[in-house]
This record gives sequence, C-alpha cells and structure tokens, in this order.
Amino acid sequence: MPALAVPGCPGVRARRTRGGTYVDPEGSASPPDESEQGPSPGDVKKAIAASAVGNFTEWFDYGLYAYGVSYIARAIFPGDGATATLLALMTFAVSFLVRPLGGFVWGPLGDRLGRRRILAITILLMAAATLCVGLVPSYAAIGLWAPALMVVLRMVQGFSTGGEYGGAATFMAEYAPTRRRGMLGSFLEFGTLAGFSAGALMMLGFSLVLSDDQMDVWGWRLPFLVAAPLGLIGLYLRTRLDETPVFKELEESGEREDAVGSEFKDLIAQYWQPILRLGGLVVALNVVNYTLLTYMPTYLEQSIGLSTDMSLVVPIIGMLSMMVFLPFAGLASDRVGRKPIWWVSLVGLFLAGVPMFMLMSTGVVGAIIGFAVLGLLYVPQLATISATFPAMFPTQVRYAGFAIAYNVSTAIFGGTAPAVNDWLVTSTGNNLVPAFYMMAACVVGAIALFGLPETARCPINGTEIPGTPEAPAQLEYALEGSRG
Repeated sequence: MPALAVPGCPGVRARRTRGGTYVDPEGSASPPDESEQGPSPGDVKKAIAASAVGNFTEWFDYGLYAYGVSYIARAIFPGDGATATLLALMTFAVSFLVRPLGGFVWGPLGDRLGRRRILAITILLMAAATLCVGLVPSYAAIGLWAPALMVVLRMVQGFSTGGEYGGAATFMAEYAPTRRRGMLGSFLEFGTLAGFSAGALMMLGFSLVLSDDQMDVWGWRLPFLVAAPLGLIGLYLRTRLDETPVFKELEESGEREDAVGSEFKDLIAQYWQPILRLGGLVVALNVVNYTLLTYMPTYLEQSIGLSTDMSLVVPIIGMLSMMVFLPFAGLASDRVGRKPIWWVSLVGLFLAGVPMFMLMSTGVVGAIIGFAVLGLLYVPQLATISATFPAMFPTQVRYAGFAIAYNVSTAIFGGTAPAVNDWLVTSTGNNLVPAFYMMAACVVGAIALFGLPETARCPINGTEIPGTPEAPAQLEYALEGSRG
C-alpha cells in the first residue's frame, strides 16, 4: 500500500489502513499498539475543560474590571471622573507589565516539573487575586492605600496569568489528537469569551438591579467574590488529570531540561526566531483583542456618546456572536491550515478597521454591526491560538518559549492597548485612532506570519520544532484514524 504525504508536515508520511491513516516513516502498514493510542476521549474532554476553566477565570476577571472600571475608579482612585478612570485603566495595564516575570518563572518550571503542577498553582493565585479586588477598602476609607492595594493585586494577577495561559494552551495541545488540535483548541478561547461575557453580564446585571449609589459603595464588589469557587473548580479539574502524554514521553526519553539556566540558553541560542515570530503574531492578536473586548465599553461611552448600559451591551452581543463561530474556525484550520486562516483575519481586519469604526459612530445599530464584523474577522486568530502557538516550539522548551514570548509581547502591546487608545483619542480628538492602531498591529502580524511553518496536522512531540523536516514523525499516531 503506497505511503501518503501528510499535508503541512515536511518529511512526514503516512499509510492508510483499515483502522485509519498513521504516521509511519518506516513504511510499516501496521497501526500502533493499543497501549500507544494516547489519552482516551474522556481524558481529552477533561483536559479541555481543565484548560478552559483557567481561561474562563482569567477573562472573568478582565470582564469584571473592564465593565466595572467606572465604579472601581470612583471607589478606589483619587481625582475627578476622567483622571480616576485613566488611573484605573493604567492599573489594569500594570498587571500586564508583570506578566513577563510570570512567564520567566512559571514557563521553565512547567518544562521541568510538568504542566499540571504549575497550572494548579497559577489558577489558585489568579482566583485569589480576583477575589481580593472585591475586598479592597475604598479611597475614602484608607486613602492612598486603596489604589496601592489594587496595584499589588493586579500585579499578583499578572504574575499568575504569566504562567496560566501558555501552560493551559500547551496542556490542551499536548492532549489533543493531531488531526483535531485546531477544533479542540478553539474551546480554550470559547472559555476566554465565555469568561469575559460572564463577567461583563454579571457587572451589567448588578448595575441594572442596584442603584448607582449602591453600585458605587458595594455592588461592584460582589461579582469579584465569585472567583473563589471558580478557582476551586479549576484546581479540582486539574489535579484529577495525569500529566500530558507528550511531556511524559519527554521525561521517559530523558530529554527534559535539567536546569533553568540551560533552558534560557537554549531558547536564546536555538529558538530566537520562533520567539520573535510569536511575539509579532501576539502584537496583532492582542492589540485587536484588548481594543475590542476591554477598551470598547469606554470608547463607546466617552467617544461615541452611547449610554453606559448600551456601551456595555454592544460588545456582549458581539462576543456572543463570536463564540458561535469559534469551533468552526478551529475546524477550518485543521482542514486548510493555520496560516490561511490567519491571513483571512489579518487582511480582513486591516481593510475593515476604518469603515467599521466609522459605522460604529453612527449610533447603536451601527455600533452593533461594526463590532460584530470586526469580532468575526478576529475569530480566526482567536480560535487557532492554542493550536498554532504551542506548535512553534519543541516539547522541552514549549512552556517557557510560549509563556515568555507571549507575555513580553502582551505586556508591551496588549494590556496597554486600552490606556494607549484612550490617551491617543483624547490627545488627537480623532475617534478613528483605535482603527489605525489595529491596522498597524495587523501589519506586524503579517510580517511575522510569512516565516511561520505550517503545523496543521503535524505532531508536536519530540525535541525538534514541529512542521520542520527534522521533526521526528514516528512519535505520533493517527492523523485520520484516531477517534480520540
């Protein structure tokens, strides 16, 4: 029976058998032993849930903060409305400035000790920081200690998140069957939008039920307290799962990194190109992300003139629409590749940015349509993060390479996007500045995308970069035949 080339994987060939199509560089038509079939479907589902709950918790916090920023500003920060809001947005950005430190700490530990242990710690820290935000006394009660405590808590949030996202995506990618990594990985980002939407809806719901005075004094605090049970649920799910099959394979082969110093040396010397490429893709990803999801309520209210409630409702409608299409975009990336999906998103956002922001300025209906169009154009990027980024590094440096590159780029261009957009709009008086900022970010992403190897349907185990001729194909199975 003739061998078949595996699409997108140089040097990898497969044979079609009754049981399916198997990676088989040696030319044998025999499927793997039952013991080599990888995790069961149940374990894969649990791994996706364990990964997604961390994303949900992280973005639940962001949703609460973004949609409650006016209340937080009045309660915690000094100054008039505009000054306090800017201070609150800058404090939001502080958590992102700390994220690289978390990446430098948690990433190498995840490559040495395992993904599961680190993810159990990060979700507890993340949930605890969110919970404590709701307990910070007001500026009227303790003065400058209130904003100081808020800054410290946002730093703890950023430090834990610096290890959370890269680890969760790596955990999911290393559990998912090769042929379905894009579709299954999209559910991690489903957790992103679900968490943000849940936080936003909860804050909006309390604002509709309670009076403004009640919200200012204590109402905005209640949603933050929900983080405690979320953290416990995440801990339970993650401790119930075994380590990823890919990492266990690395341990058994004795090729795990022995020390943090040697891992950093390997990253800089051997993997500086994927680090730069990932950083460039993250510029596009997160400038768009934080402009649309986090900054948009402030923009619609202060720059477009929508009411407070409508400025909160418009992005929620858009995010709920995006959630519907995430699995389909992930599935498409499994069929046609990650790069074509990213090209559609980057080019689409570049062309539609200015027209859609102009449409949003026409009123509520225009705002809903404009946001929905931009959100749907962003979906192809968002849906494929968890399949694309972990595959840019080999197993022994995957967690660290992902976490460091992702968080450094996010710190500079992602979390700062709301404050930068707000300052630029105020300084220039031009309401189209966020569109221009997004367009510039898409250009950076496009440059990074040119040199990216295609890794759709490529195995991600082994000590070589997936999708390259050197990657050992014999360690993975079932591109078509697996039902896992």
